[in-house]
Amino acid sequence: QVQLVESGGGSVQAGGSLELSCAISGFISSSCALGWYRQAPGEERELVAISSGGTTTLADSVKDRFTISVEDSKKALYLQMNSLKTEDTAVYYCMACSLYWGQGTQVTVS
Repeated sequence: QVQLVESGGGSVQAGGSLELSCAISGFISSSCALGWYRQAPGEERELVAISSGGTTTLADSVKDRFTISVEDSKKALYLQMNSLKTEDTAVYYCMACSLYWGQGTQVTVS
């Protein structure tokens, strides 16, 4: 059974930084895409960053501010968020294989 558990969310002032972590347990294929999504109140869930086949893609809204990284073992996924803006406030979810989701971690930027 695959489980994803996020950590590292919290409250930060605009301009600050946070790093989210996602611990992955269970077996996933080495070809699986791993990524981060977020959902703000009243909004649809949106892609933030994704890593697949050695290629990373970031949403235009977070390019040059966020970085996604994946451990070689594919047992952990990270999202380094710098220069945070109030519009980055959302629940952040990690995703594996387009099938598995974490429970989400709240990020609040004020």
